[in-house]
Amino acid sequence: MAYLDPRPSHPYIPCAMAQSTDELKSLFAKTFSSDGRIHVIRAPGRVNIIGEHTDYNDGFVFPMAIEPEVRLVCRQRADSIVRVASSAYPGQMVEFSLDKQIERAEPTWGNYVRGVAAEMLKAGLPLAGMDALMTNTLPVGSGLSSSAAIEISMAVGLLVVGGLELEISRMALLCQRAEHEYALMPSGIMDQTIVSGGREGHAMLLDCRSLDKQFIPINPNDLRVVICNTMVKHELPTGDYATRLKECQEGVAVFAKDHPGVKALRDVSLRQLEEAKDKLPQLIYRRCRHVIGENHRCTETAKLLGRQEYEDVGKLMVQSHNSLRDDYQVSCAELDFLVAEAMNVKGVYGARMTGAGFGGCIVALTQPRAADALQAHLKKTYKAKFHIDPVAFVTTATAGASVLE
Repeated sequence: MAYLDPRPSHPYIPCAMAQSTDELKSLFAKTFSSDGRIHVIRAPGRVNIIGEHTDYNDGFVFPMAIEPEVRLVCRQRADSIVRVASSAYPGQMVEFSLDKQIERAEPTWGNYVRGVAAEMLKAGLPLAGMDALMTNTLPVGSGLSSSAAIEISMAVGLLVVGGLELEISRMALLCQRAEHEYALMPSGIMDQTIVSGGREGHAMLLDCRSLDKQFIPINPNDLRVVICNTMVKHELPTGDYATRLKECQEGVAVFAKDHPGVKALRDVSLRQLEEAKDKLPQLIYRRCRHVIGENHRCTETAKLLGRQEYEDVGKLMVQSHNSLRDDYQVSCAELDFLVAEAMNVKGVYGARMTGAGFGGCIVALTQPRAADALQAHLKKTYKAKFHIDPVAFVTTATAGASVLE
């Protein structure tokens, strides 16, 4: 089965160490019982090197799976009941029956697991009941795709206990649909695809329309990937993530009048954007300029990284951040500060915000010798500026979701 990748070994220490499988089994037994065969599944988080807010515009993204992860310890039940506990939400148990209509309910984090089961049932998969415990070293709400890791680990768990198989791309699409219908987040396909199908030592250039993938090596002898979490999350001033989607769709409607083949901003060239500048409201023009330019930056970054032209990769990362800050307006003071300070450290090629924005994390590409200095500098300067201790760590590109036991 495609998702049964062997667990990779990683030489770098993430922000928190995963518990051993024996420790996880012991915790599972305390939560449920020790009877029956127990399986352990890992689903990594992800960081997007470049290509932000392009996925729901049918564009290109360039993520990699990272070491912080969700682990799911699970066991088949003799009935159709699914029970899921999470160490991130102690005292809360999500429970539902596979024989009944699965509805959205409290607690809200449970809608990610309910939705996965519901969409798998709709797809005709004969699921079995399951007890499951989720633990993680992946911070929730940090822009590192904890939601997709929850979804994918849940999907793999249901497949394993049911003795079922499912192609990776189909599993990613089902989990995306679960996020749309149950978590009510109109996300693109990037997160579920990289979490389920990442390749150790590589970033993935993903075409979010065709789902074609190209894997680009990230040589740890040349590069380190440093992630720094602002530890803040601001709300969008006019709503949520869906606001930007509507603004992009408004731009598409204008372009489609003159170019019937335009179905998404992915289909619009920079030349066509400039030709339509006077037809677009200024705000919509800026939103479109970010997405169209970001698609170009994303594909160029993959080419440059493959040629080991790291300085030019770094320049595109900074351009991406500036565009997200000024045109797409999804950055914040904390992210802007960390990016600027990262670029003051010798040996750093580039830095940018990563994720939906308004908090969360930045990602930086550095020379190996600069990684420790970068972390120390960001922690010191950020604490002095905002009186918040950020979490910074070095990671490497890992494989996608796998069954450990």
